[in-house]
Amino acid sequence: MIHSNADNSMRIVFEAKSVNEAFARMVVAGFIMELDPTMEEIDDIKTAVSEAVTNAIIHGEAKEVEMLCSYTERELTVEIMDKGVGIENVQQAMEPFYTTKPEMERSGMGFAFMEAFMDGLEVWSRPGEGTKVTMKKVIGGCNE
Repeated sequence: MIHSNADNSMRIVFEAKSVNEAFARMVVAGFIMELDPTMEEIDDIKTAVSEAVTNAIIHGEAKEVEMLCSYTERELTVEIMDKGVGIENVQQAMEPFYTTKPEMERSGMGFAFMEAFMDGLEVWSRPGEGTKVTMKKVIGGCNE
């Protein structure tokens, strides 16, 4: 959960529908504007959020997705949570090209992209309870 010592935080809950993935991307981009991120940092964060939200919608099979964002100084934390089916083997799910939905032409690269575009990634999941993806990124822009 978001810590009370954060400089700023926000929480949104939205229906687990593919149309809301773009909404989540735009919300996080707007949220970090005060940190004066570079375009590359914005794109990286939006891509990682997109992958996490898409996983929650497609694989989580939940009704809602919750996104918590906070930052302390220049470190952004984004948590994407669902109360869906969960992941039986998180380590296996995080392997590049692994997918549980090959019939949907899923690439199995979601977690790999999250790891590549963010500075930190943690995944917690329990079958029948849902999944929480926590991503961190230090924003290196200058606010002076």
